[in-house]
Amino acid sequence: MRKICVIGGSRYFGKLLVTRLQAAGHRVTVINRGSVPPPPGVEHLVVDRDDEAALTAALGSRTFDVVVDQVCYTPVQAAVAARVFGGRTRRYVMTSTIEVYDPATAALPAVPHDTLVPETIVDPAAWLVRTDLPWHDTAYLEAHYAEGKRQAEAVFARHHGFDFASVRSAHVLGGGAQEFTGRLAHYVGHIVRGTRILVHAEALPTVFVHYEELADLLVWAATGTDAVGPVNACSDGPLDVRGLAAVIAARTGREAVFHSVAAGEPASPFSFDRHYAMSNARAKALGFRFSHTTDWLPGAVTEALDASGAHA
Repeated sequence: MRKICVIGGSRYFGKLLVTRLQAAGHRVTVINRGSVPPPPGVEHLVVDRDDEAALTAALGSRTFDVVVDQVCYTPVQAAVAARVFGGRTRRYVMTSTIEVYDPATAALPAVPHDTLVPETIVDPAAWLVRTDLPWHDTAYLEAHYAEGKRQAEAVFARHHGFDFASVRSAHVLGGGAQEFTGRLAHYVGHIVRGTRILVHAEALPTVFVHYEELADLLVWAATGTDAVGPVNACSDGPLDVRGLAAVIAARTGREAVFHSVAAGEPASPFSFDRHYAMSNARAKALGFRFSHTTDWLPGAVTEALDASGAHA
């Protein structure tokens, strides 16, 4: 049994993470702003993680074996957490994102299209941190989401008060209405209605992960390994937008209708004109076993159909 603090954990795979940690016998404390209570038996601290004094006061004398940070988006938030949790935990796990590899958001080493991107392409220990940027501005943060995550990782990687690991998640699907981004529902709706899906003429593959698999990997990162540094989290089997649509079309009995956009024009989610599909080789070498995307994607499509009422 370990004492584990989850920051966030109020929805989707974060909520499932809390449930699975509790089911495994760990003592779980959830920190959030109180919008959604955790399951019975889980300690709940209602506080704004951005308020350093309030967070310190809410924690009191508590210490933890592991902290899992689900909602860290900026280096400023990371710096607050590093100061508050330094000396309170031996291990800190941050949920990060595939978007740190997006070459449209930073000058990154080029990776051939037939090569899956390893963690070493973005080294948080060497990444420049700029806490003076307007990270408090919602519009700025939305426009610089990937850079915020890179710099947050960098702050933690340079902190010496605990061991640090970042879980860089692929695009998360599954769970029907729980999948709050609506990206899978976007495709389901277009294919059921027979309306056009906007794609790049030569859309490149990306990688996905089921929300339950991501929760399992976060449990493993918190309790099943002492590995530090970034770890990519994605199911086996990269898939491009046409392959994704083909699974949906087969499930609905309809045909996908595509329309190619000109260079520079916006396309549907998961249609990419640049390559940054991740490799999961490091997590595998450390002992985690992934499913294949095609093992769970048809079921995720069915859940999206059920949630939308968009069955043919």
